[in-house]
Amino acid sequence: MNNRIRLWIGITIPVLLILIVSGIFFWRNASSGSGTTQPQGQQKLTKVRLALDWTPNTNHTGIYVALKQKWYQQQGIDLQILPYSSSVTPDTLVAQGNAEIGIGFTEGIVSDAAAKAPVVSIGAIMQHNTSALITLADSGINSPRDLDGKIYGGFGAPYEEPVISQVIKHDGGKGQFRNIPLDVDAVDALKAHRIDFAWVYQGWEVLQAEREGMKLNVFPIVNYGIPDYYTPLFIASQNEIKGQPDLLRRFMAATARGYEYAGSHPGEAAQMLIDTAPKGTFPDPGLVTASQTYVSPRYSDPGHKWGLQDAQVWHGYPEFILKSGGITDASGKVVTRLDTSIDDLYTNQFLP
Repeated sequence: MNNRIRLWIGITIPVLLILIVSGIFFWRNASSGSGTTQPQGQQKLTKVRLALDWTPNTNHTGIYVALKQKWYQQQGIDLQILPYSSSVTPDTLVAQGNAEIGIGFTEGIVSDAAAKAPVVSIGAIMQHNTSALITLADSGINSPRDLDGKIYGGFGAPYEEPVISQVIKHDGGKGQFRNIPLDVDAVDALKAHRIDFAWVYQGWEVLQAEREGMKLNVFPIVNYGIPDYYTPLFIASQNEIKGQPDLLRRFMAATARGYEYAGSHPGEAAQMLIDTAPKGTFPDPGLVTASQTYVSPRYSDPGHKWGLQDAQVWHGYPEFILKSGGITDASGKVVTRLDTSIDDLYTNQFLP
């Protein structure tokens, strides 16, 4: 072997070894880049639009905890929270593809199905209904049967009258009352004696009223013949479920983590909500803390994962409001039976 060939071999073999080792190194790193553990600076985030059902409150704490802790980013998600608008519902934004995910309610999901614009619940924020009818303590209305003939301040939904009527009847009344739509906050209307009673959430409006010095009578609706139900709920369209199931799984993984943290750390979670929500959202931070203390144990039942939904619960309340004439289609016609199965209105498949 001449010196020129020996020199060529002596240079080429080490270079080839370096190239092979380098190639293996970069190939392994590129392969691992599809996971959520890739350094944030190298990870491409997918935009996800979330439509809120109201201004930020403790129903939403798990979302803001996950934002604060950057758990959505770890799942490859750039979460954009769409502010609540009274002109368009989250259900509409989701159904029309203007938001990937929204926050909705059982009544809305059933109504959407009746109107042929279905959305699907992909996770329950609260395992139990915490709403109640309230009156002023000095009103002389001391039980639901006393609501007969009184003025209710509502928000114009068709299911309100059947639900309230059932509450009154269950307590021995006739179920007859006057329903007027409100253009102001229900608690403010009650305080001003414009109405005799309202339907509110115990974990927010009742606490808010009490912090303002108001004394109330509180009648939880599930204590008076109304089937318990999940509220609120995360919703997605059927197109989103079929087209981007992995994205929904990643969203729910981060979200579940946020609600599980909020469930066991109410004080810290309340502060994260205050810090992360738009500035000025909470003029009374003490209300947030009090509300979080109330709702944290109610995100999930002991021994159960957050977000799970059960067929028995989904059939109870939806079937009640359908049979009672509380659901209408797009033309305003009462619908007592859906074209689709109630079991198609919810899924647990995206929960971690």
